[in-house]
Amino acid sequence: MAAVSTKEVRRILILNEVNATYPGISIINQGIQAALNDSPFHLDFYSEYMDTSLFPDPAVQQEFRDSYIRKYQNRKLDVIITVGPSPLKFMQEVHQRAFPGVPIVFCLPTLGVPGTPILDSDFTGVENDLAPAETVGIALRLLPGTKNVVVVGGVAPFDREELAAAKEELKAYEGRVDISYLTDLAMPDLLERLRHMPSNTVVLLTSVGADAAGTGFKSNELGPLVAGAANAPVFGLFDVYLNHGEVGGYLSSLSGQGKVAGGMALRILRGENPREIPKVKGVNTYMFDWRALKRWGLKESALPPGSIVLNRQPTVWESYKWYFISGISVILLESLLIGGLVWQRTRLRKAEAGLAITNERLRLAVDAGRSAGWDWDIKSDRNRWFGDLETVFGIPLDSHSGPWDEFRRKVHPEDRERVLKEVADARENRKPFVAEFRVIRIDRIVRWISARGKFYYGRYGDAERMLGMAVDITDRKQVEEDLASLSGRLISAQEEERKRIAREIHDDYSQHLALLAMGLENLDEEIEDPSANERLHQIWNGIGEVGADLHYLSHRLHSSTLDTLGLVAGAKAFCTEFAEQQGIRVDFADENVPRDVPADRALCLFRIVQEGLRNIKRHSGADRAEVRLECSGEKLHLSVADRGRGFDVNDRSPRPGIGIHSMEERLRLLGGQLSITSQAMDGTKIDAWLPLRVPGKRAV
Repeated sequence: MAAVSTKEVRRILILNEVNATYPGISIINQGIQAALNDSPFHLDFYSEYMDTSLFPDPAVQQEFRDSYIRKYQNRKLDVIITVGPSPLKFMQEVHQRAFPGVPIVFCLPTLGVPGTPILDSDFTGVENDLAPAETVGIALRLLPGTKNVVVVGGVAPFDREELAAAKEELKAYEGRVDISYLTDLAMPDLLERLRHMPSNTVVLLTSVGADAAGTGFKSNELGPLVAGAANAPVFGLFDVYLNHGEVGGYLSSLSGQGKVAGGMALRILRGENPREIPKVKGVNTYMFDWRALKRWGLKESALPPGSIVLNRQPTVWESYKWYFISGISVILLESLLIGGLVWQRTRLRKAEAGLAITNERLRLAVDAGRSAGWDWDIKSDRNRWFGDLETVFGIPLDSHSGPWDEFRRKVHPEDRERVLKEVADARENRKPFVAEFRVIRIDRIVRWISARGKFYYGRYGDAERMLGMAVDITDRKQVEEDLASLSGRLISAQEEERKRIAREIHDDYSQHLALLAMGLENLDEEIEDPSANERLHQIWNGIGEVGADLHYLSHRLHSSTLDTLGLVAGAKAFCTEFAEQQGIRVDFADENVPRDVPADRALCLFRIVQEGLRNIKRHSGADRAEVRLECSGEKLHLSVADRGRGFDVNDRSPRPGIGIHSMEERLRLLGGQLSITSQAMDGTKIDAWLPLRVPGKRAV
């Protein structure tokens, strides 16, 4: 079953000067419809016609008006569009009485001439921008010897309005040329006059909706009649007066007017007030018929820049230029191909000689660098190795061939799946293969290698071969392991020293200060001098502050809460102490963190919390921080964030405390990762990820 439309309904009434058999009316209505195509509403259109050319009798026109009022007064229209002067005048007279509050959008009237209706704020629209002065100006430019301008018009209401506007504008040419008007004539008489006009004359065609005999004419009928009879060039005012033998001019676009009016109606339907939509002029363009230009010997070069020229017949070059271009291109292409083949043959010979030298140099470099190269033929699945194979694989040869599976078996079992995935990824995504992994030599000795390779593809996109090189990096890996071990021992020694100092502060100095405070308190009871008692109280308070500072220092060096209650309690307690000591609000949150987090992992994350908060105090300028601990699967995640001034994460200049480098080193020793994001004036966030359990130690 078809879905029922849920769009809101809007009703639009279009009142036209004449009926739809007149091409101009159809063109304007099509423009209106095109502008309303993107409406978000369901539109109901109503079209009516005043037919002033066919029924000019005022009594008949009044009957039309009365019937339209009765028909639409209670229809709840959302907008009314008038096309032509008579519908606009009708709406201006009855709007407040019959259609109060309904917005009116007008199209095709000529405002500013005598008899133009005064419009209230519910009216807006597009004025018919007739340009007879511009059209006569271009006619005189094309025909500088012109002495007479004959203006042709009709007697219908629209005709008389357009003629009045033309007369007003053409006053500027009085004295330069003789201007006469052929208006109150029946069509046969008009055509006869046009056949016998004096030389050096141009014709300006305005509008003839009806002649003096009451006969109506459409634009597609009028243009051929006038242009066919006139013994002088015919210029027009509307783009519908073209393609019938008329020369053209600065023409008003009826389609453009309709689109502008439709766009205004759409804005009103979307909620805009008509008084907020300014009235505009219509759309005009310089348009000419190439055939008429040639008929009257008018130079196309004299037309205004940007003019549109219709019906231009192409020259011989324009008609056949692609045949010429194609033929010349084929000849040039064949010449280039012949030259290219000769050049390619010479280049191939040089490349073969250079390739032989390069292969020899590569073999020498591989042999000298404890390296091995490989060439994997994917189609045959054969792999050829060459270089220092004895060091890398324990093979006492400098070259060896075998199936690709033989290489897969040499990769250490713990690294095999990862390496094969990286090879497959490089092949599928057409990128270099880069990896570090272990191999097991024939003598069962494990070696570390750094491998880099590249796939080569055939014409159909299939990988055909892979070339690469592997370098023995066992010594480097051993140095890295030794450095990691040393770094771990240094951090462990540092933590042991912190514990020792924290115990001494807590068990020795703190107790001595407590005894000293008790002694001062007893002495206070024995001394009766008020001034001495006040001084003792000051000393006693100072000792208390020193004791509190020592307690805070002891907790910074080593957290007893962390040892006894675990990571969450230790971190939370430190956040509370830090907030009280430094005057910075710290929001702490945790989720799914187990109580039995291994001690080394708990201490690592605790130190990162300490250093992160201290950096916020030193560098960020923020008054608030957020600390979050969570556990997802087998990974712990810690984040420390602020909204302070931020910093350049690429600047790793030394900082007090364990610093960023020390954070990274602690995490690396335990198989974790660190990420720092920061933006100027938008704060900093530290993210640390750490495996919950101790990963297995990799063999070297």
